[in-house]
Amino acid sequence: MLFKSLKVVFIAILASLSLSAMAGPNDPLFINLSTDETHRASMAINFGKHHSANGHPLTIFLNDKAVILGVKAGSNKFSDQQQALTEVITSGALVIMCPMCLKQAGYAESDLIAGVKLGSPKVTGDALFKDGTKTMSW
Repeated sequence: MLFKSLKVVFIAILASLSLSAMAGPNDPLFINLSTDETHRASMAINFGKHHSANGHPLTIFLNDKAVILGVKAGSNKFSDQQQALTEVITSGALVIMCPMCLKQAGYAESDLIAGVKLGSPKVTGDALFKDGTKTMSW
């Protein structure tokens, strides 16, 4: 039984090392952001911002409650997060708004802050399924 447990641990370590070795220094990062909690949203955006500055192409997908971060109506409560989104967009990141979530929240494409793109299967899929893409969610 001990040998079998050691074998499983050894295989797990070996697998994790081989997966780490396959991670590229410039793999794209896709962040799924669904919260309107200011601290959590800031963590997600800043996490992406730092990795983008280190050469990882960044996409932030705003959906569910995070819709408010990407619309003009959120400018009072979420000014810090909107400023951070503007900074990552300016530096080349793609910020995508979920169209169904936008509509559900009562907003239209004309309500988006500058630089935020309305998602579609192609726009979102091209970012999410790019070879080597790593994903995170807040």
